[in-house]
Amino acid sequence: MQVLQAHKPFEIQEIVLGEWRQRPVKNNFFELVLIKEGEGTQCINYNFYDYKNGSLFLLPPLKCHSFQIEKMTRFVFLKFTSDFFNANGQDVANQQEWFKEAAYILSNYNQLPGDIIRSELDRQHIYTLIDLILKENSNYQSSSSALIKSVMTSILEILLRNIKQNSAYEVVNPTEKDDRVTKLLTYINENINKPELLKVEQLAKTFLLSPTYLSEFFRKKVKMSLREYIIKSKLKLVEIRLLNSDYTLVEIADELSFTDASHLSKTFKKYTGLSIREFKKQGEYQLLKRSSC
Repeated sequence: MQVLQAHKPFEIQEIVLGEWRQRPVKNNFFELVLIKEGEGTQCINYNFYDYKNGSLFLLPPLKCHSFQIEKMTRFVFLKFTSDFFNANGQDVANQQEWFKEAAYILSNYNQLPGDIIRSELDRQHIYTLIDLILKENSNYQSSSSALIKSVMTSILEILLRNIKQNSAYEVVNPTEKDDRVTKLLTYINENINKPELLKVEQLAKTFLLSPTYLSEFFRKKVKMSLREYIIKSKLKLVEIRLLNSDYTLVEIADELSFTDASHLSKTFKKYTGLSIREFKKQGEYQLLKRSSC
């Protein structure tokens, strides 16, 4: 077994296993998992997906995942930590943008098993970038952190591109694939902080549908009303910010277009059953995790 030393603001581990051992690490954000060698099955929430050389997965911020190893497997775990998104000085704007992108990935990635990358070119890009990080990490110098951080932002961009291109939404019935649903949900989540673009009339205009049909279509495909989906999507982002950033409640409310901090607090408790203080003390996602866990 080879375990590479972790260096903030990232954590990376390369390990060879013949039998899976539950890892005690809590994923506040997420981990990217590369299968360098081996065969077996990935399990998340009692759903299964075969893996092989080159498979790439995202591990959710939960402990309900495992790998059933059939052939000795070399794993690379690349964890995006909260510290990755903390900065000061001139980097603040970039760090905040990266944080938003990571939050987008985490809030929209469906915690089902399966390879997260569809483009083979993107797969090769990520494989190359991870290999660079491993080599730099094994010869860690004072300048390594900046280089690794830059490489990780490139990985973030590739993940973001693949998330947006794939139907990775928990609420969509996978047996009823409809490109219109994927495009609609992607549009909503990309504009979640712009309420003027999420009004049913504006969405209907954007997607060339009547407001009545759009509302009925959305409820049928997504199994909840448009309003409820928008609120829950916002609250998932609220959860991420509360557990992984130093945003104040006022800043979060303003960014996600709640009336004020009080409105945010009341809405949060209505949908999660917890006050914000109770949620932060508990330190576990509520809306972001699947009920089967």
